[in-house]
Amino acid sequence: MTPEENLANLGLTLPPAPPPVGAYLPALKVGELVFTSGQLPMREGRLVAVGKVSDAASMDQALEGARVAALNALAQVAAVTGGLDRVVRIVRVGVFVNSRPGFTDQAKVANAASELLVGVFGDAGRHVRTAVGVNELPLNAAVEVELIAQIRS
Repeated sequence: MTPEENLANLGLTLPPAPPPVGAYLPALKVGELVFTSGQLPMREGRLVAVGKVSDAASMDQALEGARVAALNALAQVAAVTGGLDRVVRIVRVGVFVNSRPGFTDQAKVANAASELLVGVFGDAGRHVRTAVGVNELPLNAAVEVELIAQIRS
């Protein structure tokens, strides 16, 4: 099955690639790798998860935010490559969680992004990952996701 078919089976569609919220490229192809900038959990121009996780943002909101941000990262990959069918594998994922002091479940939030990528690409979606708690994120987002994908030349 294609990545788009897998997305459809998950009840998802690839959104348009969100515009950057600053002076940077949202994604950059270098050789056979695509690097995405950090993607926020934006859907139709609005954040779906706002604030510190387990405080202003519930764990469920953070999990949904991680999925939406990962989907936005895939949209950026598709925008610079012409489609997800060129993805050979997801190499690395970075997940940043807007965390209140004492919150230590960043890996659980990151799992939502990781599981989405495996759902879309199967074993090729398995990746190395960093999950980090941070004090603040742009626009007070609850989560931000970046990734590196290997693509066919």
